[in-house]
Amino acid sequence: MTQTSDNVTWLTQEAYNQLRAELEYLSGPARTEIAAKIAAAREEGDLRENGGYHAAKEEQGKQELRVRQLTQLLEHAKVGEAPADEGVVAPGMVVTIAFDGDEDDTMTFLLASREYASSDIETYSPQSPLGVGVNGKKAGEDAEYELPNGNKAAVKILSATPYTG
Repeated sequence: MTQTSDNVTWLTQEAYNQLRAELEYLSGPARTEIAAKIAAAREEGDLRENGGYHAAKEEQGKQELRVRQLTQLLEHAKVGEAPADEGVVAPGMVVTIAFDGDEDDTMTFLLASREYASSDIETYSPQSPLGVGVNGKKAGEDAEYELPNGNKAAVKILSATPYTG
């Protein structure tokens, strides 16, 4: 479970462990593998026209960006603290909404970052149009968000509870 506030990210122990393991792999074995790929591609000759070399360097850049992201995320992480169950929509909450106030047309989703996307429930980013529209609203309140075509969609917040998965 994640919730970002003032550069602090709340994570369950399981999420923290997964991200820590990914960071350790990318910082160790994955760096060694990409260095070997670059060295092998360098031996092939002219670097200006060496597609394998350029692909390996691009992969290395993406990998190093992910290492920096994970390092920053884990430096500011608090483990094991769930968001308060105040019925307020926030990252780390399971939210149920009704479209256009029709309580027969509902959707339930987890509001969370991609690092904690869940396979058992649809996950929306707090930065997505829907996430921005409902974040901070309380159960019973109406919210509005922008659709891809530029139109607005109205929803009613039915509930917001901490994710326990």
